[in-house]
Amino acid sequence: MRETAGRIFKIAEDNRPVPGCTISKLVSDENDFGITYFSMGAGTRISAESYAYPKLIYMEEGNVETIGAGAESLHSPVLAAGELLVTPVNIPIGLRTGKEAVYTEITLKEDAKMNEILKSGSVFKLKELLPYQEGKIVNMDLIDEDHLTLALMSFDQGTGLSEHAAPGEALIWALDGEGVIGYEGKEYTLHAGDNFKFDKNGRHYVKAVNSRFKMALLLTM
Repeated sequence: MRETAGRIFKIAEDNRPVPGCTISKLVSDENDFGITYFSMGAGTRISAESYAYPKLIYMEEGNVETIGAGAESLHSPVLAAGELLVTPVNIPIGLRTGKEAVYTEITLKEDAKMNEILKSGSVFKLKELLPYQEGKIVNMDLIDEDHLTLALMSFDQGTGLSEHAAPGEALIWALDGEGVIGYEGKEYTLHAGDNFKFDKNGRHYVKAVNSRFKMALLLTM
């Protein structure tokens, strides 16, 4: 994964749009799964194309309007920051924006094991897919494959995961509240909108100290 571990960053800030241009940055392409950042300058578009496999589009900043035949099947034609789209299979869909926009695209296999909540053509507010529960940590797997997992987690204030290591690289999106991450002997405080990366076998823990905390975790192996 082409990110540096052990630092707080923001995908949108690291991938600023260029006027009149669309830009893509491949972050990972292993085991038929792809992770790519896209930035769109004001007034640009990504042409409508169809694919035999689903894609997840997560808006980091700005908003886009969906175009093409696939747009007619969507519950919402506009995708705003913090929202996730599951693209329909074999139906053309594209994106255009009147202002600048940045998004992450996750390419899946045709037979990817997706949570039933991820209906094709649906738009979701990612942080609203799972609740907080008093005194508990809530976990929801959205994608569960041998080489790729996308999970959501909510931590009530005062809860946390003890130090452990993951068998692959992990990319985190802080979705709500404030969380404390320990990584390789250092502590970092994440707020909504922040990103963080773990290397394979990097020792880490996650705690909700001062407030509740929600995050998304993408694990590649």
